[in-house]
Amino acid sequence: MTRSASSLFAVLALAASLPLAAQAATSPAEVQAGHYAVEPGHTQVGFSVLHFGFTNYTGVFSNVSGTLELNVKNPAASSLSVTIPVASVQTTSDVLNGELKGPEWFDAGKFPDATFVSTSVKLTGKADAVVAGNLTIHGVTKPETLKVHFIGAGVNPLDKKYTTGFEATGTIKRSDFGVSKYVPYVSDEVALRIAGAFEKQD
Repeated sequence: MTRSASSLFAVLALAASLPLAAQAATSPAEVQAGHYAVEPGHTQVGFSVLHFGFTNYTGVFSNVSGTLELNVKNPAASSLSVTIPVASVQTTSDVLNGELKGPEWFDAGKFPDATFVSTSVKLTGKADAVVAGNLTIHGVTKPETLKVHFIGAGVNPLDKKYTTGFEATGTIKRSDFGVSKYVPYVSDEVALRIAGAFEKQD
C-alpha cells in the first residue's frame, strides 16, 4: 500500500469513529450567530447545462472565498458576499476546461472572478430562505435569486472549528452575462447547485 493510500485510509477511519451526528444541529434556531468566512475545501459551486439535447452536463467551481453575517434572531438582517475564481472551473473534459477559461466563454484572464453580493434575505420556511443579490459574471452584473436550505451546524471534529452549511439552488441565463457561445445547442439556462460551508470567525 502506498503512503498516500495509507494516509487516506487513516483519515477515513478517524472520520468514521467520530460522533458526527451528535455534534450537528439541524434546527436553524440552534445555530450560533456571528461573522463567518467561506470554508473553501467544502464549498462547491456546481452548474449544469443541457448539452445538444443529449445530456445534462455538469461542472464545478472551487476555491470560493467570502463572508456570511448570520443574524439568527433576525434572518433578514443577514448578508452574504462570495467570490468565485473563474479559472477554477472543472468538467470531465480537459479540452473544455481550457475553452471555458478562454475569451469565447468566461475570459478568465480579463474577468478572473464571479461574485455574488446579497441584497435581501427572506425566510420561506423554518430552514429555507430566498436570498436575492447582485451576480457578476464576465464583467456584467444582474440581479438574481437563490433558494437556500439550511443543512446543519456544529463543531467540525477534524479541525475543531464551528461550521454551518447550506445548500442553494437557482437558475440563470448565461447570455444575460455575455456568455452565449453555442446557444441554443448548449442551453442558455444554467442550473446552479451550491454547497456552502462557513466557519465562524468570532
